[in-house]
Amino acid sequence: MTSEWHDWHDFYMLLGTASAALVALLFVAVSIGASFLTPERSIATSTFMSPVVFHFATILLLSLVALVPSHTTVSRAVGIAVVAIAGLSYTTVVLVGLGRASVRDIADRLGYGMCPLAAYLAILASAGFAVARPALGANILALALLLLLAVNIRNAWDLVLAFARRVASQRSDT
Repeated sequence: MTSEWHDWHDFYMLLGTASAALVALLFVAVSIGASFLTPERSIATSTFMSPVVFHFATILLLSLVALVPSHTTVSRAVGIAVVAIAGLSYTTVVLVGLGRASVRDIADRLGYGMCPLAAYLAILASAGFAVARPALGANILALALLLLLAVNIRNAWDLVLAFARRVASQRSDT
């Protein structure tokens, strides 16, 4: 592991652990709000729930890629680029879903679409810099993953609030 990436070891350990823990908490929230996940809401579920899980998993995966000690400069860059391309593809699908669902809330458009798109573009750029300028590549990747983490915490909280509102409305109806 080159020193540029070795210096980030603790950061990626913490980031990967936090991401895995947040995915676990999201599953707890989903189990509490399971009545919210009906067939009638399958489009909303795939538009809003699935991206959060996908992006947290991406953070975990990229943290693991960054931590592999036997990577060469090129193999690390290729691993990062492959994950970035998958993320860009998935985010494009989510953006189309947001358009079809006529989501007008700017926070949701930014949180579920534009911010992840910007993060994946930065991750792809970090793959290129990982070869040409490893220290810059490591810095860009870290910033992109922090953006993805922050926006996903916002999105996960948004989902928890939606579940809580749904549960509260069901209780008030009975």
